[in-house]
Amino acid sequence: MGLRTYIVEDNPTIRENLIATLEELAGIKAVGTAETENEGKAWLSEHAADWDLAIVDLFLKQGSGLGVLSAVRQRLPGQKIVVLSNYATADIRKRCEQLGVDAVFDKSNEIDALIDFCVEQAERS
Repeated sequence: MGLRTYIVEDNPTIRENLIATLEELAGIKAVGTAETENEGKAWLSEHAADWDLAIVDLFLKQGSGLGVLSAVRQRLPGQKIVVLSNYATADIRKRCEQLGVDAVFDKSNEIDALIDFCVEQAERS
C-alpha cells in the first residue's frame, strides 16, 4: 500500500511536487495535506492510527510547524515525523530534536536524503 504519509506544507507547488516525487521514487501514499498548524494538528490527532509518516514545514499560512510537532509528540510506535524546511539551521534542528522529530531535511539541498529516509521507512513497514 505504501508508506501512509501526511504532509503539512502551505506552498501548493512544493506540496504537489513533493507528493509526486515521493510517490514515484519512495513508494509513499499521500493520505492528506494541510496548509496551517490547526489543520495539521486536527487531522493528525483525529486520524492517529491512519498515518505512518508526517512531513512538516515550519512556516505555514497560519501558525507554525513547531505547533504541529508539539501536538504529535505522543504517537504510535513506528510513526515517524520529519521536518522539511528552508530554515534547517543548527538551532532549528536542535529544537526539532527536542520535540521528538526523527529527522530534519533542508528543502534546498536534502531532498535526496528525504527520499532515502522514506524508502528506508517503507521497507521497514
